[in-house]
Amino acid sequence: MFKKIFAKMGFGSAKVDAILTTDQFYPGGTVAGRIEIKGGDVEQEISAINLKLKTVAKQEGEDIDANLTHTLDEYAICEAFTLKPGAEESVEFAFELHPETPVTVLDISDNRCKVWLETSLDIDNAIDPKDRDYLHIHPSPVIAAFIDAMHQNGFRLVKADVEKGFLNGNGFESVSGCYQELEFKPTGFGFSSIEEVELSFVIQGDVTHVLIELDRRFAGDGYRSLTVPSNADYQEVEAALKSII
Repeated sequence: MFKKIFAKMGFGSAKVDAILTTDQFYPGGTVAGRIEIKGGDVEQEISAINLKLKTVAKQEGEDIDANLTHTLDEYAICEAFTLKPGAEESVEFAFELHPETPVTVLDISDNRCKVWLETSLDIDNAIDPKDRDYLHIHPSPVIAAFIDAMHQNGFRLVKADVEKGFLNGNGFESVSGCYQELEFKPTGFGFSSIEEVELSFVIQGDVTHVLIELDRRFAGDGYRSLTVPSNADYQEVEAALKSII
């Protein structure tokens, strides 16, 4: 009896661990691995194994900003089953990352972007056992080309963060409920009228949309957008940027 009570409180309950084939990914790429489950001290009914792709997004307020956990996507792995005491189970899984997953692998000191996979067992009337695995999300080739083109044309990447909300550009809008901003500042005087440039990306299959926020001296903020093929090379990306900046 006491074992059942303690199990509901999380003591002596089942344990879960997600083992990924790799922790290096790209937005829209495949995540694969297996989930290892170890039974606790008592028999427990597992309603489902849930995977949630999460990040931290800034919610702007009138007086203060708050950093909130935001779920980008979630996946149900298997149907209900009974887990015997001490039993060991292993379930393989694979899914595609949300294409709007923020990039976390960036060569800057002020990188506020985190992405992780939360694995949990859904147990009725009990504290759900959970596991957290951080993912390293690399820029897609076209996003990497934009970052490189900005560097080559006199800007340095100074900050990256994720904000709550949706992007709306010319012919596109985001769907995940949050968006990443890459903030660039000029390195010299070649772009003296521009104080700051922020790039945000929305990948939609064969095309990548870019929302560009320009902060110009004496002119304030302005927004422009463009769309390039997701397989665009550096020359195409640089030409697209130069048409706006």
